[in-house]
Amino acid sequence: MKKWIAFAAMLYTVNIAIAQEIVDTAMMQKIKAEEKNNSQIVMIAHNLTDVIGPRLTNSPGYNRALDWVTATCKKWGLQNAGREAWGEFGKGWSNEQATLAMKVPYYENIIAYPVPWCKSTGKPIKSELIMLDELDSASIDKAGASLKGKIVMIKPSTNNIPDAFKPYATRYADTALNNLPDDYMITRQQLEQYLPMIKKDYYTTLYLAKKGVAGLVLSSRGNRDGTVFVDGGAGYAKGFEAALPTMKISREDYLKMMRLLQDHKKVEVEMNVQNTFYDKDLTGYNVVAEIPGTDPTLKSEVVMLGGHLDSWAGGTGATDNGAGCIVMLEAIRILKTLGIQPRRTIRIVLWGGEEQGLFGSFGYVKKHFGDPATMQLKPEQQKISAYFNLDNGSGKIRGIYLQNNEAVREIFKAWLAPFAEMGATGITASNTGSTDHISLDAVGIPAFQFIQDPLEYETRTHHSNMDTYDHLSIEDLQQAAAVVAAFVYNTAMRNEKLPRKPLPKAEKFVFDFDFPI
Repeated sequence: MKKWIAFAAMLYTVNIAIAQEIVDTAMMQKIKAEEKNNSQIVMIAHNLTDVIGPRLTNSPGYNRALDWVTATCKKWGLQNAGREAWGEFGKGWSNEQATLAMKVPYYENIIAYPVPWCKSTGKPIKSELIMLDELDSASIDKAGASLKGKIVMIKPSTNNIPDAFKPYATRYADTALNNLPDDYMITRQQLEQYLPMIKKDYYTTLYLAKKGVAGLVLSSRGNRDGTVFVDGGAGYAKGFEAALPTMKISREDYLKMMRLLQDHKKVEVEMNVQNTFYDKDLTGYNVVAEIPGTDPTLKSEVVMLGGHLDSWAGGTGATDNGAGCIVMLEAIRILKTLGIQPRRTIRIVLWGGEEQGLFGSFGYVKKHFGDPATMQLKPEQQKISAYFNLDNGSGKIRGIYLQNNEAVREIFKAWLAPFAEMGATGITASNTGSTDHISLDAVGIPAFQFIQDPLEYETRTHHSNMDTYDHLSIEDLQQAAAVVAAFVYNTAMRNEKLPRKPLPKAEKFVFDFDFPI
């Protein structure tokens, strides 16, 4: 009997703990209604993509985005809206003109995009195309003087394109949501293995330039149908110099020119790349805005939400990560429009430099919260209840990754319940990365990424020329904004901050590395 009583008491305690997580169902309905009836998702999406254009960090497009977000947040009545420096980033870059055409054996336009921070051609270059077996010094030395004045391509490792039997876009089955595996996370060991490859490619490209090569064309990774995945380039960083005019081209065009060369046909191409570098302000910026807290005791505590504002330059950064910024801006707009009086301060931060290594969020963390390398934490670290991030494309929110913080499971379960009919039911213990929430997680702040339907993010739009407005799922973004607004509201209003995991051990942050490498 005593054992039974003890067991019943334990169950009663657990039930009370769960019951204490009160959800304001009336407010949840108000959030849903505001998004359904007055959504600004389309307006925000159009401005961040079509109007502003690509948002490469420190480029004119990124600065336009900083200014637009600041002005919009002020218009909505948010406080303390504006840029916040996180440290030195480096040079900005924008492309003014870029064309590549095959002239011999016949004329044809090539689908091609310049690699960010590459050099300009100056004037259009018409030259014979030469194919090297590898991008290495041995292949360059073997070609010798024949490289001078030529445009170079590298022999692809495979001679085909992916098949079309699998759909680009998918959604998660409901049964899979609670058992998702760890999503891809870059570890320091992986990064230390990867950086020498970047270093090798950079210095090899410089070696090509010293040999008199006029330009370089590279194949996009496994794609088809004119999709070009174009990212990379380290020319922004101190100690790096722009090397060759370099363009990524469609897989179909690349394989066609390869076959012509292998058939001993002469191939001539014309490359025209005109870029501008910006070096007057090397500072990196995030953009911040707030709804101040109202509780005399809790207003100094903060709930954060965000995503990365920067993008690559091949598209307009719609799904990576315009989508996350659109949702987070809409979420905070909903809360401000509803006139909530949050107990804690709500702070939105849209990050810069994520694509180069989480620079904006990591710089912010070191400035405000502490350094993971020493775990010498600042007082602000204790003031953050939680950070919520969105950076997995345009799919609707299906749940949340716990980031191994089991103490929040039942809390999040209660918060998701009002959105079950909208497909948001999943809670998985696994980790996900590599995006800005891990900068905050690294110093012991509860930081979470939402589970999103994959759609065509990894297969089609991520870092590609297809990353444009028309690949956004507007209805999915509207659902996501309502879910995020609810999570932020609940975090701001609860009596206690969200539970924390044990502090991580002191360890150099995975993306904390210095250039040149």
